[in-house]
Amino acid sequence: MDLQLKGQKALITGGTKGIGRAIAETMAAEGCNVAICARNESEVAAAVEALQARGVTAYGQAVDVVDGDALKAWVAAAAEALGGIDCLVSNVSGGNAPGEDGWRANFEHDVLGAVRLVEAAMPYLEISENASIVMISSVAALEKFIAAGAYNSMKAAVIQYAGALAQDVGGKGIRVNSISPGPIMIEGGSWDFIKQNMTPFYEATLADIPLGRMGSADEVAAQVALLASPLGSFTTASNIVIDGGVTKRIQF
Repeated sequence: MDLQLKGQKALITGGTKGIGRAIAETMAAEGCNVAICARNESEVAAAVEALQARGVTAYGQAVDVVDGDALKAWVAAAAEALGGIDCLVSNVSGGNAPGEDGWRANFEHDVLGAVRLVEAAMPYLEISENASIVMISSVAALEKFIAAGAYNSMKAAVIQYAGALAQDVGGKGIRVNSISPGPIMIEGGSWDFIKQNMTPFYEATLADIPLGRMGSADEVAAQVALLASPLGSFTTASNIVIDGGVTKRIQF
């Protein structure tokens, strides 16, 4: 299926590894020009080189989304490098650190990072003919996961923000959706760590997934590409759950 993304322009935060990298690679494979940011300069450079090898325009900068001015400057520079913005993907997370510092980190990265990103990109999205925003949340926002904490709460805030924003900007032709991945196995990622260091918890989680396995970053990226595509032009204000059935509520 042709997703009609060739020549489109996408910005992805946290685009050097994990889900963010998979999104960038998937969009580039569809012919979409991409811009990424992450905190590690050498990793950004390596990712940009790999993306350019796919025959698309790729741009990147080392940016921490907590730095609002730097984030705004990256968005402007990326829009200039790509010739505009059609798709915006807010992917960065503050992790799951304990205590008040964890709450601050998740608020600054997951929530304020998304807000700052949207506000910086809005002038470009408003003139796009296929404007789409996708925010990466988590199934931890939907049901109690491990314990009451910052990650779960702030990911829930991301879903609410995305849904309300969709109503606010729909009249401008801008679609906004969120995606809530379940357990995603990424080499060196959190579930890889859990598998190695918290084996009983890992095995219990795996046993609770009806499909019998954890998901991949590529499976999340495919949904992002569809939402960003003109083929997804009537989908907005939705939260797409990609979890192999691990959440037990009925999705409606």
